[in-house]
Amino acid sequence: MLVQVRDNNVEQALRVLKKKMQREGVFREMRQRKAYEKPSERRNREKGEAIRRARKAQRKQAQREGLIPAPKPRDDKRPGAARAGGASR
Repeated sequence: MLVQVRDNNVEQALRVLKKKMQREGVFREMRQRKAYEKPSERRNREKGEAIRRARKAQRKQAQREGLIPAPKPRDDKRPGAARAGGASR
């Protein structure tokens, strides 16, 4: 994985690196490997992940076919930004 530092802006390069690692699932894998996982727990976790993936694929297919409405796109992409429509959490 390669991240270039432009104009000695290390903070921005670090942000880009963290985002790339998050997308590739490095942090999730590190958390999983922190402690031993029994084979039965691993099977159950993997089965649950497969079920979630299948449900997501079904939902996307139904949205493409017009059976269910697609979610409205968010204006603000920042995770900590206040939501439109009033009250915050």
